[in-house]
Amino acid sequence: MSSSARNTFSAAKAIDLDVRRELGPPDEGLLAATQQVLPRSLCRGTRGYIEKVVNQANGCYEKGWYDACAVMVRRLIETLIIEAFEKHGLSYKIKNVDGDFLYLRDLIRCCLSESTWNLSRNCKQALPRLKDIGDKSAHSRRYVAQRGDVDPLLSDIRLVVQELVYLAGLK
Repeated sequence: MSSSARNTFSAAKAIDLDVRRELGPPDEGLLAATQQVLPRSLCRGTRGYIEKVVNQANGCYEKGWYDACAVMVRRLIETLIIEAFEKHGLSYKIKNVDGDFLYLRDLIRCCLSESTWNLSRNCKQALPRLKDIGDKSAHSRRYVAQRGDVDPLLSDIRLVVQELVYLAGLK
């Protein structure tokens, strides 16, 4: 490569870096490059906010932000449980006396005991594990999730999300 071409390439790279630094990412964020936590197809066409949370979980994982990934998965599960209860006209069962939705612990308890549907055995076993890492990542001051904490749960995440998406009538 000639010195002129190298200079042009360096200048273009510097301009690109300046533009990215000044403008930042788009308001709605960027599309995750990978789908290592959840395939986009699993939630495509459900609700925009669900698709965005899936994208953020994938993006956090690919960047190595495992606490953020776990928190996004926790948020997704919480949202999908609420969606399932609302779909079946049962949201009153997961609200407190003030009309606010219950905390995730109680949402999971209600979901596991709801007789309107029958969660698979694997889903029933996975929900508490996913809540545990999400809680640690969101609430424990000294816990910092690592890839080895998230990787063993990837099949659980997929299973729970897929089951809840169908239960909520979103697919």
